[in-house]
Formats: sequence, structure tokens, C-alpha cells
Amino acid sequence: MRDDKENLIVKLTFEFALKIIEYTEKLRALHKYEMASQLFNSGTSIGANTREAQNAESKADFIHKFKIAAKEADETEYWLLLCLHSKHYPDPDKELFTDLDAIIKILSKILSTSKKYRK
Repeated sequence: MRDDKENLIVKLTFEFALKIIEYTEKLRALHKYEMASQLFNSGTSIGANTREAQNAESKADFIHKFKIAAKEADETEYWLLLCLHSKHYPDPDKELFTDLDAIIKILSKILSTSKKYRK
């Protein structure tokens, strides 16, 4: 299923993961290791699962990988919101929320379209 032309969601999730790495480095510098680890894992997993979906063995596998990516995106939003609303954590850049919102919308559209044309 892999297609080597530029893929918007793969590109967006990769760029988002780089931004998550930057933010989690700030958290680590402040000794916020637990939050940094949670956010690092979920935030980079979105792109990893999106990339894995490009080599799916079947349509069902493709959908499954994107479902995992969507769940990881929701989890990432949760951790970012905790950081935003806690007085003990630095505010995440608004760009992280903007990018994540776009990713969630694209993942949702990919999933709804894929399920529609499952057969």
C-alpha cells in the first residue's frame, strides 16, 4: 500500500512529533519527567502509527493503525491540556493545539472514508 509521493498526514504527524520532542525537552529541563514521558510517547506515536498504516497488510489493518493514531492524538491532547491548566507546568505553544486539531480532523476523515469504502 505504500506510496512514496508526499503524504499530508504523514508529513503533519512527523512535524508534530518534532514539536512534541521540543516541548518535552523543556519539561525534562524542569524535572517534569513523568509528564514529559507520557507526552513524548503519545505525541510521537501518532506519526509512528500513521506511518505504519502506509504499509498496511489489508484495509482492516490500515483502519486499525489509524484508529490507534486517533487514540494517541486524543491522549496527547489530554496531556497538553493538563500542562496548560496546571500552574506547575509551562504552557504548551498554541501551535501544538492548532496542529493537533488539524491532525485529529484529518485522521477522523481518513477513518470515516476508509470505513465507508471498506469493501
